[in-house]
Amino acid sequence: MPTTIGEDATYWYINGAMEIAVMKKELAMVLESLEGFPHPKIKLEQYVTPPSLAAEMAVNAKLIDEPRLVYDLGCGTGMLAIAASLLGMDAVGFDIDIEALKVARKNAKKVGVYVDFVACRVSDVSVKVRAVTIMNPPFGIQRRKADRPFLEKAMEISDTIYSVHSAGSEPFIRRLCEEKRFEITHLWRYSIPLKRTYSFHEKEFKHIAVEVYRLRRC
Repeated sequence: MPTTIGEDATYWYINGAMEIAVMKKELAMVLESLEGFPHPKIKLEQYVTPPSLAAEMAVNAKLIDEPRLVYDLGCGTGMLAIAASLLGMDAVGFDIDIEALKVARKNAKKVGVYVDFVACRVSDVSVKVRAVTIMNPPFGIQRRKADRPFLEKAMEISDTIYSVHSAGSEPFIRRLCEEKRFEITHLWRYSIPLKRTYSFHEKEFKHIAVEVYRLRRC
């Protein structure tokens, strides 16, 4: 016999979904005001995380895990860390680029939140408290497997991870999860717009396919 949803349940389901959609839209609108990289560095594969994607990730993390503290590895100008902070989470962002961190601090101040931004290599990240990691690491276009050190560090300091990767990364992610005793609990696929960032980009916007993973320690 097919399962049906009662009228009351349908009402709350639909309205709950609408509230979540509004939350993501409003958060994305605030994130749109943030500044990007003043001098993006190709060797670091610096691209601004699209505000809509940052909002999706931060809201999903809040709804699923309700984290009190999040880490953002390779935070750049602070998009993901600030998104988390705007939703009431304490956030710490780590990046090697001092110039990007200056912009990140300016961005956080602009929207009225505090984020602890730390300058260091991802391999040197050291924390005393485990937290949920939300990150958009390098895709490995310039340097193969550039995302691996970020994932390994995240698996060291977190039991739950939200991470963005280029489309087709699932085999690599699964192998690393097996090695580190993590599992993929969620996989979202998106087509996101990237603004022209470097001189060799011909179009103002380019849509690329990405995958967002939620990983959890087994």
